[in-house]
Amino acid sequence: MIKLFKNLTLLSLGYIVLTSATVVMAADVTVEVRDSKGNKLKDAIVYVENSKTAKQTASKEFEVEQKGRQFNPQVSVVQAGTNIYFPNRDKVRHHVYSFSPAKKFELKLYAGAPANPVNFDKAGTVVLGCNIHDTMLAYIHIVDTPYFAKTDGTGVAKISNLPEDSYALKVWHYALQAENKPAEQAITVKASSQPVVIQLEISDAKLM
Repeated sequence: MIKLFKNLTLLSLGYIVLTSATVVMAADVTVEVRDSKGNKLKDAIVYVENSKTAKQTASKEFEVEQKGRQFNPQVSVVQAGTNIYFPNRDKVRHHVYSFSPAKKFELKLYAGAPANPVNFDKAGTVVLGCNIHDTMLAYIHIVDTPYFAKTDGTGVAKISNLPEDSYALKVWHYALQAENKPAEQAITVKASSQPVVIQLEISDAKLM
């Protein structure tokens, strides 16, 4: 089925964006992530990068709440430059902090919502904790690209509307045996691209 708009033709396998000077094809990329035993992995971060992706600036805001004395979501992915809010929706106060090189910050003992967000301006992994409740733990993976996704309970993630091009496909998980070393594979994205299966070496002891 084809729906025709003023400047956009939408096809079932991808998009053709028409401008006065260029024709840019886009497609979806599906990635399935498994561990070395073949088990499907939830909360793996999947993203693609090339020389063009880092030039695109972040325009969205994000939220990591505290509720039930835990962070929600416990695993997040955002583009570098994203502002993140940390509302406390518990009846007790929290003290959120990170000592990670990608973003060191501290939101001292508070209730409700802090007035200002925290800007995550550097790619890398940030581990969150609470100075009051030691069992609270969360991860934020910051990437230099707007094209990313997180695997669901079936171990599958889909990156949508990705311009056809060559990319480095990277997959990160908080329980990687080689900490902060995402798996990487070269891919070429086309409308007819087949699903990609990635296997990671995971430390079971790190799984939440």
